Formats: sequence, structure tokens, C-alpha cells
Amino acid sequence: MNIIVRDPGEIVFRDKVLRCALGRSGIAAKIGEGDGITPAGPHPLRSVLYRPDRLNAPQTGLPVRPLLRTDGWCDDPNHADYNCPVRTPFEARHEKMWREDALYDVVVVLGYNDAPVKPGLGSAIFMHVAKPEYGPTEGCVALAVKDLLEILEHCTPDSQIEIISPAP
Repeated sequence: MNIIVRDPGEIVFRDKVLRCALGRSGIAAKIGEGDGITPAGPHPLRSVLYRPDRLNAPQTGLPVRPLLRTDGWCDDPNHADYNCPVRTPFEARHEKMWREDALYDVVVVLGYNDAPVKPGLGSAIFMHVAKPEYGPTEGCVALAVKDLLEILEHCTPDSQIEIISPAP
């Protein structure tokens, strides 16, 4: 199953068009870490993480794992674990996956810059829960939790997300 993402913040899934938030710099080829770009192209869906204190395990054909309070994601391009999951405390710059807000209550890890990892090309590109007002992300695709859970029900290990650049 393919999930299509296009400007101005829409996901086309089966017979539906759903609202989503994108990176603050829009859809394009990523330039580097912190650019705010949602990376154009096809990306496999690697796995799903979820907050077990807030939700039951999502129903999906993808690998699923509950988040731990010590889960992090390295976003330091100078570290050997760049764009990889890590355990906190962690000596290099990283993102905490166990958040106080609901944005990472469900996280789909996208296969971006991971085969192989290229330092500085961007990290922690996920599909996750949107802010209530659908404010921009740092480069991820974010949508309402109910929409994200519905999409996951139809995902298999062969599913991918296709992020389409707007026409020039």
C-alpha cells in the first residue's frame, strides 16, 4: 500500500484525502540537518513506536514496539549513531522520543537517510501525531492520531510513503 503526501499538506490514502502537517520549509530534496524540509521521494515504512501509557499497540502489519522513557534518536551528524535510535542519557545531541506532548504517542520511522546513513543529510524523519493546529514540523509528516492509526491498520512491510514535490 502506498501513502501519497502532497502540498499543501494532504495525504491521499485509499479513497480519502486527509490533512497533514509538513516541514516548515515544505517538500523538497533535503539540504541538511535542521533545514525543516520534508524529504521528497518514496520512503519505506520501517517500524512503529507508541506510548504504552497512553495508547494500546497500533494494529498494523509493520513491526511495533512500545517506547521506553529512555528512548532517544541521535541527530548529531558528528556522532557514529547519527540518525539511529539511542538510549538516554546519551552524550551527543539527540531527540527525546518520550515526550510530554502527544506528538510522539505514535511514531512511524521512515526509511530516510538510513541505507546507508550519510552524516548531515537529515535525521529523525517520522510520520507522527500533529499539533492540534497542524503547525509545521521539523521535516516530518504529522497527522491526527485517529488518521494515523487508520492508515497503520492497512500497512504491511511493503508499504511506503511517497512524498511528492510541488511543481515548480
